[in-house]
Amino acid sequence: MASSHTMTNLTTDESAFLAFKAHITSDPYNILATNWSTTTTTSTTICDWIGVSCGVRHRRVTALNLSDMGLRGTLAPHLGNLSFLASLDISFNNFHGFLPQKLAHLGRLKEVDLSFNEFTGEIPSWFGTFTDLQHMHLYNNSFQ
Repeated sequence: MASSHTMTNLTTDESAFLAFKAHITSDPYNILATNWSTTTTTSTTICDWIGVSCGVRHRRVTALNLSDMGLRGTLAPHLGNLSFLASLDISFNNFHGFLPQKLAHLGRLKEVDLSFNEFTGEIPSWFGTFTDLQHMHLYNNSFQ
């Protein structure tokens, strides 16, 4: 039986993903439209959604890989609520705009790949606070 703490965490993670999905303006392959839903008749959790991986112990989201899915939009600040996220790969899409300040809360990140998008602005200094960060790919964007 899941504890209420686990359910709260899944709800927090789920809310972050639904906010992320709401910031997507184009999903040409309908990957998020058909797979990221809380209204399905099956009892799937976000841990079963395409591109999402969860840890075994706490069932918290630990990785998001949406590379090369043709997605267009901006990054929702709510992704900063994924406190267990260790790997973020949204490369080869059409994300644009600035990186939200709230992403600075992702202190467990080990791998970040934002390459081949259309991000603008300065590369945030808070990337330097990620003590576990091992790989970071930001190339082929429009950072200053």
